[in-house]
Amino acid sequence: MKTEILPQETKRAFAFEMWMTAPMPMVTLVKTMDVSRLTRLSKKTGVKFNTLMCWCIGKTASKTEELHLLPENGKLYQYDQIAINVVVRNREGGINSCDIPYSEDLQQFNRDYMELTIKVAAECQSSFLDGYMIVGTSAMIQTELDCVVNQYTDKFLNPMVMWGKYRKSWFKTLLPVSFQFHHVQMDGGDAARFLERLQQTIIALQ
Repeated sequence: MKTEILPQETKRAFAFEMWMTAPMPMVTLVKTMDVSRLTRLSKKTGVKFNTLMCWCIGKTASKTEELHLLPENGKLYQYDQIAINVVVRNREGGINSCDIPYSEDLQQFNRDYMELTIKVAAECQSSFLDGYMIVGTSAMIQTELDCVVNQYTDKFLNPMVMWGKYRKSWFKTLLPVSFQFHHVQMDGGDAARFLERLQQTIIALQ
């Protein structure tokens, strides 16, 4: 559910005053993640790497207070549900967006992920959820990337997590992850802690 709240009554009051009307309020941080656990689990279970990555993002976001807030049209809103947006290559060669509701149950999330993305790819129509805090993702796995900086548009102020192809070594599999967020939503320190918690979520995944 989406609820309008008064910025002055939140911890983001100062940030709202400073950054709500800024011409470029988006910030991007990059952290190299150890995703060895995800690659091993993907091979063991058959669940796609990107599905596991999205579930970890959803799990971490659901426990991050700032990622339940979003500025929009000069107002501040609070959400009680999280969904992950993925970019889907459709059957005609184009792309569409697909929102997937986060579930604590990984198997349920995987079922929703597969069902919804297959439907979007087949129908060539984007699928969106109302009343959810959307965390965007974009996986460009065609090549290894050091960093991704998304375009800024006032039509989509949601946080974005982006990555390319992971890198294998003898002992670890590493993945640089870019995290873009609106400065009203969180400060740099908050974003850094989110990325650190995301790493811990990945390591702890069973």
